[in-house]
Amino acid sequence: MYPYLKKKFVIPAVAAGFLFIGTSFKEDFFEIAKQIEIFTTLFKAVNTNYVDETNPGDLMDKGIKSMLGSLDPYTVYFNEQDVVNFKINNTGEYTGIGAMIARKKDRLIVREPYKNYPADKAGLKAGDEIIQIGDVLIADFKDDASQLLKGTKNTKIKIKYLRQGKTYTTDLVLDEVDIKSVPFYGKIDDKTGYIVLAHFSRKAAFEVKEALEKLKTEGATQIVLDLRGNPGGLLNEAIDICNLFVPKNEVIVTTKSRIEKHNNTYKTTKEPIDTQIPLAILVNGKSASASEIVSGALQDLDRAVVLGSRSFGKGLVQRTVELTYGTQLKVTISRYYTPSGRCIQALDYAHKDKNGVAQKTDSKNFNAFKTRKGRTVYDGGGVLPDIELDETKMSPITNALLKNDGIFDYATTYYYKNPNLGDKIPTITDADYVAFKQYLKANKFTFDTETELALKNTLAAAKNEEIDEAIVIEYKQLLNALEKSETTLLDKNQKEIRNLILEELIKRYQYQEGLYQYYIKNNSEIKKAVTLLNNQTEYKRILKM
Repeated sequence: MYPYLKKKFVIPAVAAGFLFIGTSFKEDFFEIAKQIEIFTTLFKAVNTNYVDETNPGDLMDKGIKSMLGSLDPYTVYFNEQDVVNFKINNTGEYTGIGAMIARKKDRLIVREPYKNYPADKAGLKAGDEIIQIGDVLIADFKDDASQLLKGTKNTKIKIKYLRQGKTYTTDLVLDEVDIKSVPFYGKIDDKTGYIVLAHFSRKAAFEVKEALEKLKTEGATQIVLDLRGNPGGLLNEAIDICNLFVPKNEVIVTTKSRIEKHNNTYKTTKEPIDTQIPLAILVNGKSASASEIVSGALQDLDRAVVLGSRSFGKGLVQRTVELTYGTQLKVTISRYYTPSGRCIQALDYAHKDKNGVAQKTDSKNFNAFKTRKGRTVYDGGGVLPDIELDETKMSPITNALLKNDGIFDYATTYYYKNPNLGDKIPTITDADYVAFKQYLKANKFTFDTETELALKNTLAAAKNEEIDEAIVIEYKQLLNALEKSETTLLDKNQKEIRNLILEELIKRYQYQEGLYQYYIKNNSEIKKAVTLLNNQTEYKRILKM
């Protein structure tokens, strides 16, 4: 070839590239400016001309949040009050009650009090309904009621609550609440250590390191790391936890975006604790984000065997942008990828169906990737375990029971009928399970399955069109058939439902610690992880060691 010809044609090509980028930028900028002008004039026209008085701040807040809601669930706008609440929730200056609480319509329910924290000391129990905080009635308070339970240390708050139909009062004394990322660790047997990682807070890596080192001094020569139900958290903690088991300078995760500055590679930066100790990781459909980074990276690096069911698939990265007047935007900027190149994200929010629902990749379109030692792994969102366990997958009927609190509410009733079990492990007998089904029926529990919701919507539409009398007989027949089907499914999935009832009850009597003590002796997924670790031939075969 002729070198001078290369130079002659390269320069115009580069110049053309800059011209294209410049033109594209100008076109984008013009389009953005145009749409802002349209929105501004529309907003002004509505507020100036609407028949009733409007609240501009409220209108704008709803408009922005609706707009962002069309993108993905993680790109969100924080107005001034949202920002204040966020800071209250994330600074050590503020305290709490040490309990998981949930708003259910106009009701504020205690889901789980943590041992020896303010709610527990005040006598609150799972299932209690808080109806008044100080002078504020919860039914009349539409904002985030948890903010009423925050303040400086030793602040006393009077609480009124319902328990089994009776009204009680108590005083909550706020204190510092430090919920551990590692709520439990211990020995399963003479040589197997067990570490539960519940979330990735700023002390997660330190707590896992502490647990690992303690277990090793106690004789543990293999580890089960439990990430089931872990929703994620801080990225740097995930990297540091991987660093406990792999050498310095290993790539753990990369982020990719259409914007160059958001493309990053994250590596381990410290000396490891143990790069050889056999490691089994448990995941399920509720293991997300940082949990998927840890399990996916250690799988790709052939450092651990992953057991369970495919993880959640939350692989979108967000950053916070400061806006004017003390407001903020949390915006999705990139996607996570494991060391082999697999994208963690499951749902594609850029391609939604006609109902606006993001779609999952069909399994036939999954792409194959290779781990460091040449094992085949697949994308499609989340992390697919090396060994899939049916126990970590839940049936639709069980998911409905959990979603609509069928198990939770029955456990509350059971607890007050059997208050003196103490440290004993409850036994869910056949008679108890019959009582559970009768409880659901007596309380007219609705499963709200897709079929049930579709049937209810059909009747509602028929009433609107005044044709419900014509189909009422058929509707009742279908409803009866559906109820019989649900009863059949309750019997078919009795084993997993009974296990979940038992686990909920153990927490009522013995807190989280009691549940984990039960797990290390009885949980089938943990048992299978230990069986694998004890069979080093199979363990090494899976990892191609």
